[in-house]
Amino acid sequence: MGANVILQGRMDELGLTQDELARRMNIALDELGGRPGDVSARTVRNLLNGSTRRPIGRTCAALEAVFGCPVADLGFAPPRTVVQAEDPVHRRTFLVAATGTVAAVATSPRLTRLGQRDADRFRSEYTELLRDDSRLGGARRVENRAIELTARIQSSLAGGGASDRVQRQMYRLASDTMCLAAFAAIDASAPRRARSHLDKALPLAGLAREGEAMYRVWDHLMLTSSQRENHAEAAAGAEVMKRSSAARRDPLYASLGHMRHANALARLHQPTESLRAMSFVEKAFGRAEDVRPSTWISFYDRAEYNALASYVWTALGEHERAESCLHRTLAAIPDDMVRNKALYTAHLSLSQARQGEVELAAGTGRRAYEMLLPASGSLRTTRTLAVTRQVIEATGTKASEAVSWIEESGRWI
Repeated sequence: MGANVILQGRMDELGLTQDELARRMNIALDELGGRPGDVSARTVRNLLNGSTRRPIGRTCAALEAVFGCPVADLGFAPPRTVVQAEDPVHRRTFLVAATGTVAAVATSPRLTRLGQRDADRFRSEYTELLRDDSRLGGARRVENRAIELTARIQSSLAGGGASDRVQRQMYRLASDTMCLAAFAAIDASAPRRARSHLDKALPLAGLAREGEAMYRVWDHLMLTSSQRENHAEAAAGAEVMKRSSAARRDPLYASLGHMRHANALARLHQPTESLRAMSFVEKAFGRAEDVRPSTWISFYDRAEYNALASYVWTALGEHERAESCLHRTLAAIPDDMVRNKALYTAHLSLSQARQGEVELAAGTGRRAYEMLLPASGSLRTTRTLAVTRQVIEATGTKASEAVSWIEESGRWI
């Protein structure tokens, strides 16, 4: 009777402790059967140490709902009464029976068929996660909750029928939610973890048959390439974005694709090509000003445009121009976007340091760190501040404000 290393591996992949898995299983049982679960950390320990080799009933249903796969894929022996996976009605019947609800009711189309209300309920949860992400940045709990939500959406799709319209909405939402998990990992400077999430998001976007969903996956793939310093791959990803159906239909998508391309080209030391791309960025963005953006691309407003442009100017060595862009961004960005305000303030500090304004940079860097909420996981921000400190230290400055900040920041960078 050995330990269940497969389940432990899946838990590690999602960053789940025993207590957290028990909590999620209880949430799943409440949603599946309409009454609270009683899974404890001890239950999970028994699942992990091999004491429970064949979970049954409510425990089996909860595990499959949380991880979005049969228990056999989690290292367990399957239930003795195996339900054929290709029969969604029977599958739903088994889940309902396992959670203590009358099994016969599960054959009712009202319970098995997904409708617009189901899609709206999941979208409400996704919107709440977006708000948390804009405040906290790459917090692991935001990433994990997004993974959990994706699994529940997929489980719902596997357990019940839906119209083509609702099904496509659900697949789009599952892809978007997985992209949110990936972006949280990107903000936490964990590009490999983000890439794993995006590998799952890409087929979901395909099932949604939605060009904007595919574009978002490619955008985040491009960011992971850039974070791993593979700028040639980032440039190739940006080319896909520029040539996508979404970019052909909507100038805002075209502008963002050109912006990502300009950034990659600048980091490949191709300034002429980068500047040419920036001219396309500006023209496309100008054409989009009278177009109402769809939900995701709405983040790319004038404030974000200037912020992303600052990255290009920084890569081209034009730090004064980058600083000007960042001032415009910070003047326009909403106060509730705490993570972005801190991140762009950190980049402002770096641009000031690179221009030799060491005392000003130190004060700006201090403000950036103070903006971060205690639960924030935005390593992009703190690592930008770490580079700022290195630039200031390299000057050999004796200015009191700069020396004080170097000592202070050493405790948290």
